[in-house]
Amino acid sequence: MKLDKIFAGLNISSLGLSVQRRRMNNIAENLANAETTKTESGGPYRRKILQLKARSAQVFASTFQQASVPLSTTQPGHVQGADFGAQGDPATMNAIDAKQTVDPAPPHMVYDPGNPDADADGYVAMPNVNVVTEMVNMISASRSFEANVVAINAAKNMAKDSLEI
Repeated sequence: MKLDKIFAGLNISSLGLSVQRRRMNNIAENLANAETTKTESGGPYRRKILQLKARSAQVFASTFQQASVPLSTTQPGHVQGADFGAQGDPATMNAIDAKQTVDPAPPHMVYDPGNPDADADGYVAMPNVNVVTEMVNMISASRSFEANVVAINAAKNMAKDSLEI
């Protein structure tokens, strides 16, 4: 048995921890700038989003390929192009692109003629950050982070218990 198979669960969960930390950083930045009407670029702050995408469509197939027990499908088209006898590349398990983008939603206009950033009609362009949405996203990221910590602890305990056999 290869050693990388033992640590596959730890690698997946550590990738999850890293992604959730980046999400929490984006959320914190969004909340901190929820009232920022003027940035270096001149306009109001724009909400930042972390978009996640698998780099390869073969990640699921590589899981089948790395299995120590031979697996088969009930239909030939379930996993396209998968050769179940070959060993997969462990690097494909960490193939996730996490790209920070700006929310395309327009800023909302608030009537505040006394604000120095107000236009000629007295409206101020406020950031497109909704505090309630950010708090829900923060709870979701926090729960996902906790789930990954639990998975790491479970994998650690299984590895420890297997050494005691």
